[in-house]
Amino acid sequence: MGVAGSTGPVMDRDEVDRALARLGAEHEAIETSLLALQDHAGRRLLEGAELTGSTQERWTAAEASITLLWAYFDAYTDALRSAREIRSRRRWSSREDLVELTELLRGRSVTVAGSATATANVPTLSGAGKLSEQFTLAELVERMNELYATSLDMVVAADAVWSALPARIDLLAAELQRTRQLAHSVGVRPGEHPAGDDLERITRTLTSLRERVVSDPLAYWVRAQGSSAPGGGRPDTSTYDREARALEDVRREIDAVLTVRQDAEARLVKLRDVLSRADRTLAEARSARGEVLAKIAATEVPVVSGPPTVLQEQLAAAAEYRRHAQWHRLSPLLESLEQKAEDELLRARESLTAVTAPLAVRAELRGRLDAYKAKVARHGLAEDPFLIERYDAARRMLWSAPCDLRVAEQAVLRYQHAAAELLSTGVPGQSGAGQPQDRRGPGA
Repeated sequence: MGVAGSTGPVMDRDEVDRALARLGAEHEAIETSLLALQDHAGRRLLEGAELTGSTQERWTAAEASITLLWAYFDAYTDALRSAREIRSRRRWSSREDLVELTELLRGRSVTVAGSATATANVPTLSGAGKLSEQFTLAELVERMNELYATSLDMVVAADAVWSALPARIDLLAAELQRTRQLAHSVGVRPGEHPAGDDLERITRTLTSLRERVVSDPLAYWVRAQGSSAPGGGRPDTSTYDREARALEDVRREIDAVLTVRQDAEARLVKLRDVLSRADRTLAEARSARGEVLAKIAATEVPVVSGPPTVLQEQLAAAAEYRRHAQWHRLSPLLESLEQKAEDELLRARESLTAVTAPLAVRAELRGRLDAYKAKVARHGLAEDPFLIERYDAARRMLWSAPCDLRVAEQAVLRYQHAAAELLSTGVPGQSGAGQPQDRRGPGA
C-alpha cells in the first residue's frame, strides 16, 4: 500500500488488477443490458407510436435517459480502456503508474460532456441540465443503474399493456361483430331492443378503449404495491373485463331469442292448453257454485270470476309476433305469458277448491256417519233404538237439500258420542262404568 493521496492510499498492483477485473465484468454486464434495452420490442414500439398523456411524458424522459445512458457508458468505456492501457505499459507498474491508476479508478476522473437539452428531460437526476459532470467509476455505475432501472420500468410496463390488451380487445371486437350479425338476424336492433342498445354501447367503449391503450398504455398500468423492480405491476383490464361480461349477457339474451324462434310454436300450443284448462276449471267452479247454493244452506260461497281477457289478447299478440318473425318481441312476451298462465290455472283451481269446500265437508260428514254405523254393526249393536233414532236424524239432515252443515255436524257428533258410549258400556247415555240410564230397563 503506497502513500495516501487525494483519493486515499495508492493502490498496489494486485488491487489494480482486481479492480480492473471487476470493472471489466461490470462493463460487460452493462453493455449486455443496454443492448437488450435497445432491442426491446417495447422500446421499438414506443419509438414509432403516436403517444399521448402520461406515456408521452414518461417516454420523453426515458428517451433522454437512454441517450444519457449511452453517453455515460461511452465515458465509462473510455476510462476503463485508459486504465487498461496504463496497466499494460509494463509488467510491474511503476509508482507513477499506480498513482495515475488510483486516481483513474477511484477519483472523479470521468468527465461526461453533455448539454442542457440532453439532460433537462431526466427528472431523476439531481444534476440535470448541467453542461458536464465528473464522476468516479463507482458513481458512474450507480448513475447508469438508476437510469437503466427507470427506463426499463417504463418500457416493460408499456410493452406489457400492449401485449395484454389490444389483442384481447380485437378478439372481443370480432366476437362483438359476430354477435351483432346474429342479433340483426333475429330483429335485435338499436332503438328496438335493449340488447341492441347494449351492443352499440359496447362497440363505442371498445373502440375508445383500444385507441387509448395504443396511445397511452401507461394509463392502464397498475404498479404492484411495495415492488421496486422494473416492470413490477400488471395491466389494468377492468374496463375490458366489464365489457366482456356485458357482451356475454347480450349473447345469452340473443340465445334466448334464438331458442324462442326454434320452439315458439310448441310454447304457444302449451300456453293455449294451460289457458284452456284454466277456463274449464273456472267453468266447473261456476257450475259447482250453483250446485252448492242449491244443496247447502247457511253457507257463504265465494263468487267465481271469469277468465281475464287480457291474457287472450296477449296470446293473440304473441301469435302475431311469431307470424311476422318478430322474435325479439316474442321472447319477453312468451316468458311473461307462461308465468301468468300458470298463475291463472292455479287461481282457477283455488276457486274450484273454495267453491266445492261445503260439498267436501258434507261428504266427509256422510262418510264419518256411515263409518260409525258400520262399527256399531260389527259389535252387534246396530238395532239399538237410541242409536237408530240419532242415525236417522243425522242422515235426514245430510241427505236433504238444502243441508245446514252446522246442524248436520252436531247431529253426527251426537250419534258418534252415543255410539262411543254404547260401545264402551253397553248402555246408551252411560259415559262410563257408572249407573245405567237405559230407558229400556235393567233387563235390556
